[in-house]
Parts: sequence; structure tokens; C-alpha cells
Amino acid sequence: MAIKTFPLGGDLTINRLGFGAMRLSAGTFDGPPRDPDNGLAVLRHAVELGVNHIDTAGFYRRGAVRANKLIRKALSPYHGDLVIATKVGPLPTPEGVPSGQATADQLRGLVEADLRSLGLDRLDLVYLRVGGMTGPGGESVAERFTVLAELRSEGLIRHLGVSNVDAVQFAEAREIAPVTAVQNRYTGDMGLLAACEEASIAYVPYFPLGGGVSPLDTERLARVAAPLGATVTQVHLASLLATSPSLLAIPGTGSLGHLEENLAANDLSLSEEDLSYLRG
Repeated sequence: MAIKTFPLGGDLTINRLGFGAMRLSAGTFDGPPRDPDNGLAVLRHAVELGVNHIDTAGFYRRGAVRANKLIRKALSPYHGDLVIATKVGPLPTPEGVPSGQATADQLRGLVEADLRSLGLDRLDLVYLRVGGMTGPGGESVAERFTVLAELRSEGLIRHLGVSNVDAVQFAEAREIAPVTAVQNRYTGDMGLLAACEEASIAYVPYFPLGGGVSPLDTERLARVAAPLGATVTQVHLASLLATSPSLLAIPGTGSLGHLEENLAANDLSLSEEDLSYLRG
């Protein structure tokens, strides 16, 4: 299997099809907790199948089931090429729903909490996640991103990213410190994606499979999938990876079967005709 890779920050080679940890603790932010033993099995199998980029966050938790705790228990001591990305900014309610937003003064504590929960001395990649569950824009990121840049200078963070940002916020962050990754909901934002590609910055769509809020065009995907003997999910992931060499996919799941289905998209090659049809 020829695994597509990306040089994150120029010094970390990661497979472009990674794993998102959000669904390890619960199917949704307000859903019931999942069986932690199942989460451990999913994580271990993901690494067995070649995943070396795991995206997580301290607010990925439901009750006593916490994604970071599962990652540490399943995978520590970590393999040398495993890259763990995390996000800081959102503040969860007691029920675990991330509805608040941290101030600049609170970010150091959140980064230190991720270091402890993951059992790391340095975080590979930390995103500043701004705004709520709505689209990006409308606020400055400078004060908060400066705090993360200082933590990077102290050696607590290797690379920095921004999440849920528009072009203005992206540029603002880049004036403060190098940005190695952008994590946005992908809705055809080709301008920001092109800027990332030009600067060798990773573009990482969250909810790459729709997340229950952006339904996939299953009819169109199914027409391409059928003659290939593939699934709708596999065709969608393969088409995402074909969009740009800077685009990374981090589908998340709490199911071993879905994990295997997702990662099998690495084997799928779509023709230009397929891609043209899917893009409408």
C-alpha cells in the first residue's frame, strides 16, 4: 500500500490519512459515554494499520471517558514517528459540551493539562481553536496565539496551528509565529487551502465525513464507488486526499469496522473522470 505522506512543519513526516479522537469518548458531544476498552482497541488497531497522526483535544471527553487518557493508556510509550495534535481554546461545560472560550491567561493551563494527560514533555502540534460551533471570523487571535508562541519558545510545543479561522485570522497568526497547520470545516474554501498549499502548511478538515451536520452526497459517491467495489466513505476520503497534497484527513470513529473501512481509502485510486464527476 502506497501511503500518502505530508512533511508537517518540514520535520515530521505523517500519513495524510490519520485518526480523529473525538468519537472515542462519545458518538456526539452530548451522547452517552462509550466503552473505554473499545476505544483502546480502536487506537491500537489504528496504529497497527499505519496511522501516525492522531488529532485530539482535552475537551474530547464524556464523563470519565477521556480521549487523551485513552491515547496515553493505549499507546504510551509512544512510537517514535507518532505525531499527536491537540487543540486548546474551547472550555467544556460540566457535561462536556465545549461551549465556552478560554482567555489568553487560561491557555497555558490548558496546554499543561494536555501535556499531563498525554504523558508528554512536548506537544507535537497545538491548534488555537477560536470561536464557537459557528463559522470563523469576527475576532482577533493575536493575544491568544502570542501565548502559544511563547510556550513554543519555551519548548512545550513543537509546532503551532489555528482552527476555525478565516483568511484574516490566518494571516494575523502567521505574523506572530510560524503556522504549520489549519484545521477548518472544509466547505470548498479553495482560497485558504491554496494559501496553505503554497506555504507547505497542512490543511486538516474537521468532520471530514460530514460529522452528522454536513450530509455527504451519497448518490453521487455511490455511483463512483460501485464499479470500484468501494464504499461511499472510502470514495469520499479518497476524493478529499486528491484535492490537494496539503490536505490531511482525520476521520474519527469508535468502531473497529469503520476504522478499517476508513483507512482502506489509502488503497483507492480515483480517475480524473471520477474526480470531475464528484466535484460536479
